[in-house]
Order: sequence, then C-alpha cells, then structure tokens
Amino acid sequence: MRFASLGSGSQGNGLVVEAGNTRVLLDCGFTLKETIARLHVLGVEADSISAVLVTHEHADHINGVARFARKFSVPVWLTHGTLRAAKADLAALSQNNPAQINLFDPHRRFSINDIELEPYPVPHDAHEPVQFVFGDGRTRLGVLTDAGCATPHIEAVLSRCQALVLECNHDQEMLANSSYPHSLKQRIGGRLGHFENSVSAALLAKLDNSLLQHIIAAHLSVKNNTPALARAALSNVLNCVPEWIGVADQATGFGWREIN
Repeated sequence: MRFASLGSGSQGNGLVVEAGNTRVLLDCGFTLKETIARLHVLGVEADSISAVLVTHEHADHINGVARFARKFSVPVWLTHGTLRAAKADLAALSQNNPAQINLFDPHRRFSINDIELEPYPVPHDAHEPVQFVFGDGRTRLGVLTDAGCATPHIEAVLSRCQALVLECNHDQEMLANSSYPHSLKQRIGGRLGHFENSVSAALLAKLDNSLLQHIIAAHLSVKNNTPALARAALSNVLNCVPEWIGVADQATGFGWREIN
C-alpha cells in the first residue's frame, strides 16, 4: 500500500491511497482543474480513481467532489449526516445518478475493491464527521485531521498502524497572539475544532507505535503554525530526529510513501 497528498490545509485537502489495483481519493477540496493537475504531478490519471471518500462537509474537503465525480463517473462514499449537510453541493449528482452516492455507517468497516476501510467518528464542528484507517490485509494507514480532541476510541483505532497522517493544525501561543477574532480562536482551539501541536503529541504518546514506518504532520495552519514546531512536537514523542517527521504542504502535499 502507498499514499500521497494533493495538498493539506484550509485551502484544500486531498489524499490518494493505493493498494493493488484500487486507488481512492480521500476528500477533494480543490477545483476540478486543480485536482487533475495535482494528480498528474503524482503520476495519477484522474480516471483511474476508484472512489472518492468524504470525511465531512466543510468546503476545504468537499468543494471539488461533485464535479470530479460527475466528470469521471466516480462513486462517492460519505455518511448520512455529511450528505444532508452537503446536499446543495451533491444534489445534482444524486439526482442524475443516485448510484454514485454510497452511504456508510461510521462504526462499520467496509471495502472498496482491494482497500479495507475502517471509518471512525471524530469530534469536529460538522454534522457526522469521520476519519479513516486504510488497510490492505497486511498494513494499516491511519488518518486523523479535523478533530478538536482525542477520544479513547480514536486511540484504539490508530494504535499499531504502519503509517499515520496526523493533524498538527496550530501552535497554541501563535493562535492566541494572532489577529483572528476571539470567536474564531475559540472555535479552532475548542473541543470541536482542530488539533494543537501538543494535543497531537499527547495522542501520539498514547498509541502503540511499534510498527510505525511513516508519520506525516498534516493540516498545518499557514498563519498559526510552522513545520518546525509540528516536527518538534511529534519527534519529541517518538525520540527521533525532527527531519524524520514528514509534513503535508498546502501547495504541494507530499509525494508517494510506500508502506512495507
């Protein structure tokens, strides 16, 4: 199994996961043109995507989903709550081709061809947000972004993964000193907001990381975090050099990572 990012942050998100003959796109927050271009950089033809998975209805995760799915006849998988919240964006798609819309239970595993998917609910200010663990029967990739706090269930699900994409959205001090309105600071830093570096590190410290081959800090705020701060927080937990921690960039994402 391998994975790569189209970009990660408040301006758009997309993660490609590949196992066997199956390629899925987790979220699609970019325009159709931009999505195709970013896939091309990774050597991926857009019509080779087997499915689009949606974590929640916020624009930076769902903006390009309907147009991409319609253009390439790709099925879309999402929760009941996300569909209800995003109905305006996906209404035309569901009316013209209802078979393209697939609903799943956030507590129940399912498969898309060669990829096993374990969705799990997360605390975030959306209607039924989820994140995923991807598997190929041998290795596991855990993804966690857009969550305000950790839960025992999240800890259990993400333990013993070979790879992790973990949100490090902001640094507490930088956010507090930023020019953001107080209400926005409260939302970002609240229990339904986004992971602060130390929260990400605290979760990582509770996981069984004995199989970990890759870890990527993701969804970094351009204004309220730096790659160096995110790397320092995670590397302190893993007792590794900061350079071993990958960072998902907003403009370029990150290239393919192989899980052995």
